[in-house]
Amino acid sequence: MSGRLIAVVGPSGVGKDTVMDAMIAADPRLGRVRRVITRARTDSEDFQSVRMAEFEAMARAGAFAIWWSAHGLSYGIPSGVEVELARGRDMLANLSRGVLGQAQARFPCLQVIALTARPEVLAARLSTRGREDHDDIARRLARAGVGVPDGVPATMIDNSGPLDATVQAALAVLYPVRA
Repeated sequence: MSGRLIAVVGPSGVGKDTVMDAMIAADPRLGRVRRVITRARTDSEDFQSVRMAEFEAMARAGAFAIWWSAHGLSYGIPSGVEVELARGRDMLANLSRGVLGQAQARFPCLQVIALTARPEVLAARLSTRGREDHDDIARRLARAGVGVPDGVPATMIDNSGPLDATVQAALAVLYPVRA
């Protein structure tokens, strides 16, 4: 049995990485895809930091199952995720909403969890993480209402409240209790 690629999407500041970390801590069936990003390392997110030239070389060499650019950065999902999926492991990936069509074509068992949060919650989280200036935050908030592309089914979960509630809602979607 193949595993599922589970795309966790949503606007900047919605808490995608925090939710994914908590889901993995709560359920051993889940693994996490470690993205490759053309951004300097930070302590707030686990990813492989590379320079643009290295990223482009990796893309040309087929190192990514999917890749995209957003907010002046490039992001890649390593093709090694396919090995984990073939082993039957469900893998969480922080994806851009704009690349979901590409992901759906590459991964027929794609499942999408679209996180949302109230605008004031997003603004506070973006401000707290300290990666963006005021103008960057305003641009990210302006894109917050962008949904998933037509034809890509997604489960919407509000992450404005307690993390445990969000995690339990997401796990219930992924692993419903069978009576």
